[in-house]
Amino acid sequence: MISGMDQLPTAEAAVTALRAIAAEYAREMEVSHDIGADQTSRRTAAGIGVTTDPDGSLPHEAYVELGGLPRVSVRLYPEDDALITVEGVECPDVRRNDVPAFVRSLFDGLAYVKARRFPPGYFLIVPLPGDRTHREYMPLIHLSPWLSSRVR
Repeated sequence: MISGMDQLPTAEAAVTALRAIAAEYAREMEVSHDIGADQTSRRTAAGIGVTTDPDGSLPHEAYVELGGLPRVSVRLYPEDDALITVEGVECPDVRRNDVPAFVRSLFDGLAYVKARRFPPGYFLIVPLPGDRTHREYMPLIHLSPWLSSRVR
């Protein structure tokens, strides 16, 4: 089993970890890969046909969609971070090593929504290993039925 504390040196290693989690929770999974500096989303300055970074490396970005509820998608960037979207709520700058633990917390029902009275708003709280949490602000309009069922 791959935990959030294991080292995930590449986007492909993170995709492999997500495949294992999808199989464990019987979730469908779709993956698309963008390989090369001219294909990845953060390399917009790369010229057409330029596939390597200035250091000679070949950047690899992957986009993963997981089926079921909650609706989860993960964009794994070459810079060792990820953007995880949960029910339309974007959680940017999640470390690549934390992606499996983040998704596992969602599927295990450990994630919750904390309500704030003033100013009104909500926070998606996702527990991570080592007594850490990822906390993401979300306006009232983003409360899907799944998120509403997790309000504390």
